Amino acid sequence: MSWWRTLLNLPPKGEHWSDQRRTKKPGKGRPQSTAPEWWAHPGGPVSPTPRQAQGVAAQYSAPQNQTPPPNGGVMAPPRRPGGRTPDGAPQEPGPRPPERLKQRSPHGAHAAPGAPARDVLTPGQTPWSTEPESSFSTWARRFFRGLVVVVLLLAAISGIRSWIAPNRTPQTVVSGQSSFPADEARAVATRYSVAYLTWDENNPDARPAQVGLDLASGLDARAGWNGRGKQTADVAYPGQVSADQNGITAVVDVRVRVHTFNRQGGNAFSAGPVVWYRLSVPVALTSARVVVSGPPTFVPDERAPLPSNMPGAGAPDDDLTAATEKDAEAFFAAYAESDNKVSAVTAPGSTIRSLNGAVKFGELKDWQVYAGNDDERQATAAVTWNGVGDTTLDQTYTLTLRRTVATDGAQRWQVAAVG
Repeated sequence: MSWWRTLLNLPPKGEHWSDQRRTKKPGKGRPQSTAPEWWAHPGGPVSPTPRQAQGVAAQYSAPQNQTPPPNGGVMAPPRRPGGRTPDGAPQEPGPRPPERLKQRSPHGAHAAPGAPARDVLTPGQTPWSTEPESSFSTWARRFFRGLVVVVLLLAAISGIRSWIAPNRTPQTVVSGQSSFPADEARAVATRYSVAYLTWDENNPDARPAQVGLDLASGLDARAGWNGRGKQTADVAYPGQVSADQNGITAVVDVRVRVHTFNRQGGNAFSAGPVVWYRLSVPVALTSARVVVSGPPTFVPDERAPLPSNMPGAGAPDDDLTAATEKDAEAFFAAYAESDNKVSAVTAPGSTIRSLNGAVKFGELKDWQVYAGNDDERQATAAVTWNGVGDTTLDQTYTLTLRRTVATDGAQRWQVAAVG
């Protein structure tokens, strides 16, 4: 038998569970039958063993002077009084000659008339025969047994692994950048950056008081300042929050506008240039709030080129560009003045708010319409705005054009959206 059949407790190949005859255990309080089975004696009835015969004979009180039975025989119980002889005469009470007890068998001399004769079995031959089992039922039974074993093994392995290496991560620790309080971190880093870049040697105690609002307790509130000079930070813009995988620490990107001062002599200062600084502020999440965990660092603001995969507007449509240039000039002139004027030149169903006289239209320096479908197109416009005095400012707009049809059948392209 193969090892896997032994592991799964399967019967030998070609047999199934019903073929295995189980020996019944003897019950308590009664003797076990030692009589030979009927298939071991196919030639005729079987006599009980001497032990069984003795148990029957013991029920009767045999006289002490009874003649023992011949060899191989079994002592029968004595006859009761009142028996008769073969010639009909009354028989006196007394012992009867010993005789052999016979077992009635439906396959021997007591078989029913007309019953088919049973084939004689050879000694050692079993009275049953094995029947072949279908391959599908055998495969299905073994498959489900193996599946149960695999599931139990996996459950045992996973349970042992959890015992050896349990999850020791505290339940109170915030994990992942998505669960880190980014909004609170931006607020704390913004206020700290303004306080960090503001100082005045004439009032040296003001800066540590402001810095200490967001700095973690136990850290130096002077934050690296030597107590000399003067400058003021007034505007700060927080950006990206990069949290660590542990969910406790993070770094906030902040841009700060600073007004510098130049020393005139003694303690007098004059206004200097306005500059922008970019800070990387470290923060940490405590059980109470987000705090600054250390001094920030300066980060350079470098110019970067446009990505090479910038989406294009498409192929230019020169004919439509020339046909709609005058309409574009009329739109931007109305766009600079009022909402009523701009609504008169926009596509039906579109709502575009005007600049309400903040600037005046100067000129349309460039106009380009791109290829597309028959009902909607994209366009770009380079516009010069006239400001106060001699100031001019050039801006580039992206517009959506929509084709409209008048009642007389005339077609026009009008602005449906700006930007």
